[in-house]
Amino acid sequence: MDLQEFSAEMLYFQEEINPVIEELVAQAASNYGPQSEELLKEALAIDSGNLLALIGLYRFYYYQNRYADGVEIAHQVMSVVGERIEFPANWRDISMYSVINGLTRSFCLVRLYFFALKAAGYLHLRMSHFEEGREMLEKVVAMDSADRVGARLLLQVLDNNKADVLSFPGSLKQEAC
Repeated sequence: MDLQEFSAEMLYFQEEINPVIEELVAQAASNYGPQSEELLKEALAIDSGNLLALIGLYRFYYYQNRYADGVEIAHQVMSVVGERIEFPANWRDISMYSVINGLTRSFCLVRLYFFALKAAGYLHLRMSHFEEGREMLEKVVAMDSADRVGARLLLQVLDNNKADVLSFPGSLKQEAC
């Protein structure tokens, strides 16, 4: 689950972007490779709450199949956004009241929060953490009755394949005998 549903206009119209961070993110994107991670981390060293850099780093980890790192960044996105829209610190504690309150601050950031929660849930599924992934996706569906974020389909696929759930390659660690 990539966070590509958001364009720069949708995400960042509410804040100024530091030109140094913008340049670092642009360099990371145009010269995609091992140096991209360092450029994005350099941008985050300037501003650890910069959504452009966080989402860039999430995408890097996602496309590198570094799902645990991607989950960590998705949680950072939720933390940054959650503070801005006054969501509870723990995603499990979000209620419809939290959502309504958040919407009075920023519709876009509420959506981003739930896209990040959906992304974290999806990555948990990819790592065979089915219970955690399911809980995250169920929270998104419970708060997004119109399914604008699209988490319901992931739950349906999981439910329809319950008996056939197999671990994704690379998701299980071999234990030494």
